[in-house]
Amino acid sequence: MKILYLDCPTGISGDMCMASLIDLGADLAAIKKELKKLPVKGYTIKTTKEKRHAISGTRFKVITKKEKHHRTFKDIKGLIEDSTLSCEVKKLSIKIFKNLAVAEGKVHGISHTKVHFHEVGAIDSIVDIVGVAIAITGLGIEKVYTSPIPLGSGWVDTDHGRLPIPAPATLEVIKGVPTIPSPITMELTTPTGAVIVKTLASGHGMAPEMTVEAIGYGLGGKDFRELPNAMRALMGSAPEATLTKKGSKGKSAGTGQNQVIEIKTNIDDMNPQIAAYLVDRLIKKGALDAYLTPVIMKKGRPGLLLTVLTDEKKKDTLSRIILTESTSIGLRYTAAERQCLERKIIKVNTPYGTIRVKESLLDGIVVNRHPEFEDCRKAAERSKVPLKEVMESAKGVK
Repeated sequence: MKILYLDCPTGISGDMCMASLIDLGADLAAIKKELKKLPVKGYTIKTTKEKRHAISGTRFKVITKKEKHHRTFKDIKGLIEDSTLSCEVKKLSIKIFKNLAVAEGKVHGISHTKVHFHEVGAIDSIVDIVGVAIAITGLGIEKVYTSPIPLGSGWVDTDHGRLPIPAPATLEVIKGVPTIPSPITMELTTPTGAVIVKTLASGHGMAPEMTVEAIGYGLGGKDFRELPNAMRALMGSAPEATLTKKGSKGKSAGTGQNQVIEIKTNIDDMNPQIAAYLVDRLIKKGALDAYLTPVIMKKGRPGLLLTVLTDEKKKDTLSRIILTESTSIGLRYTAAERQCLERKIIKVNTPYGTIRVKESLLDGIVVNRHPEFEDCRKAAERSKVPLKEVMESAKGVK
């Protein structure tokens, strides 16, 4: 599997990301050719080799005339859909813009369909975002990971006026992504950079296990005294066993680590029947796991600790379910890493019929086998034999 790791010690912007991918090996001529398929004119792309603190890298600039009108999400979506870009590039580009529109909508209290993009609606940002989608697709990247992201601090002047750093849209987009402080008091991560990270990345933290095959440095416009204003992109290959995927019938489900969010809340005044219903509903809505633990709370009151594991995309949905269905008045969030064995489902023939069996593997070796309960139950009832006899029979078939 081909993966990409974006290391962002001084943040990320659309042009820096684009520059790092070109420096890494993305075909600039092919990217320019694809960008011409967009019904957008009046811009020139310029790339230069420069240095930041003795680190050599690429600068990517989109030179345009200042525009007087602003585009809505609908406008930009239309531009992309009306182009002759590949379906994959269209889908990824629109997804990035939609994520940003949703964040902007939350900040301004309006629907994402009514959001008017200012800086991000300009031609240079459109070229940056669609260009990144073209580069990622052209390089054949299957998974993207990033380092924790520094946002910066201070104030920035925008079309919305003077805003604190990080800009409200950046902060809304970057929710759920690990961030780190920086000694640099200026904007380090732009809304465009933030939404690229949020949309593309499957995880954040240290670089995953991989064989590095190419490295690219993307440079920012300013030259900081404290740190080199550069991000780097590492592209390489990783064995399937180091990445976690959802399994399906007859297929293995990957093994390794991935990042999850752990949601917890203590409850001491809820009907137990509601508790059981709540756990069931959370599982049905996509929680990776949900369970209740008996606890003794303050004043010796017996209570329940609800723990839910989820990925970032479902965190808000599951949180809302907990807060509306339970008597909880607050939730705790913790980022955690999860390690999973490779999993696959096979069918085995037994004296009682065909039974599905879950196998768990470590480094290709089966370490656990567990027959599907419902298959065993039906077979036991049909054959009029003890359930455990069917389960032992299915478990013993290799």
